[in-house]
Amino acid sequence: MSDSIGRWIREDRIDADHYYVVMREMIEHAYRDGDGESTVHALERGELDGSAFERDLAARLLTLDGVPPVAEGLLDRMFAGFERVEAMYDMLRDVRKNGFKTCLLSNSWGNAYPRDGWDVIFDAVVISGEVGMRKPEPRIFHHALGEIGLAGEECVFIDDIEANILAARALGIVGIHHRDAESTITELESHLRLTLRRA
Repeated sequence: MSDSIGRWIREDRIDADHYYVVMREMIEHAYRDGDGESTVHALERGELDGSAFERDLAARLLTLDGVPPVAEGLLDRMFAGFERVEAMYDMLRDVRKNGFKTCLLSNSWGNAYPRDGWDVIFDAVVISGEVGMRKPEPRIFHHALGEIGLAGEECVFIDDIEANILAARALGIVGIHHRDAESTITELESHLRLTLRRA
């Protein structure tokens, strides 16, 4: 994700320092402060469409020329360079091969998800904007658990945002704070007592 964002910042000539200040404030409000609703909440639940969010975000940002970036297509440009981490996909295949159920639980920013091959790695897919709920709301975790027919105590949840991990743990779910594939897979191996592939 950070590589994709960095590429977009360079290509759209975004003022990087200003971008990170703006984004930090938006994400902290959405995931840490819990003080009222925001455009991020609405976007992730699908209550605000991507183009409206793009206009809001573009108005907050600046290019190196001191003007807002072009709003139309902003999210597509931000995520255009996103590349999946093959080691994590290999791990998911191994987990499933060993009889465990897998579920993708994702907060969407209006993204079009490339779903090719998902049927062989996920038993269920829960996208926030499609179900009208978002992490870290407990109800989306309950929804995901219902989709795979498991209790929280039977599950491990992996996420890169601490607030989401804490919400999962409050429901009895083991939480792994993802920072990189190697450490996440190592921790998951310990919980599942398996040896998992790393690409």
